[in-house]
Amino acid sequence: MDDDDFRRGRATCHKVYGEAIAILAGDGLLNMAFEALSDPRRLKAVPANRLIAIIKEISSASGVFGMVGGQVVDMESEGKEVDFPTLEYIHTHKTGALIRASVRVGALYAKAGKRQFTALTHYGEMVGLAFQIADDILDVTGKQEEIGKDVGSDIKRGKKTFPSFYGLEESRKRAVEVADKAVASLKGFGRAADPLRELAKYIVNRVN
Repeated sequence: MDDDDFRRGRATCHKVYGEAIAILAGDGLLNMAFEALSDPRRLKAVPANRLIAIIKEISSASGVFGMVGGQVVDMESEGKEVDFPTLEYIHTHKTGALIRASVRVGALYAKAGKRQFTALTHYGEMVGLAFQIADDILDVTGKQEEIGKDVGSDIKRGKKTFPSFYGLEESRKRAVEVADKAVASLKGFGRAADPLRELAKYIVNRVN
């Protein structure tokens, strides 16, 4: 799977503690998320129906119809010729699904109206896709000391990426276009949404 030797400039868990402990650590942390969310003390701040909706959102995004499903297709596609819809599926169902969920959970917690929820969902989808395009670009152009992980790992594994389909310049253009669509989704919101607007811009300009 994603077995780079470094993340954020530090040796990855499976390099330090072994693959078995790394897998168990991931399993444990994921379960701790639901343990924290289902703590009865949460009901003092969040009604049960909203808390259940939040738990469902996170479990769906991280499960077989979200991150896990995207990861499976990603692994099965290594070293093979895949079409663009497959690449887009991988991108929107891996990190993209988790980013989308994080935005939707915030909307649920804040009791967003139907129109607001739809707008924020679109924002999450677009900013999640922009993040993955930027990640593809950094895998080609980044410096290990800046991005804190191995560079060129996608190419070594024979993965299809945005640069392999469109080249670097077109990929950069598409990342900006997608980020702009994310920002446009927030047109009905006031200054309170500025952090989300800035986040969309940061994602396509980041160096790590």
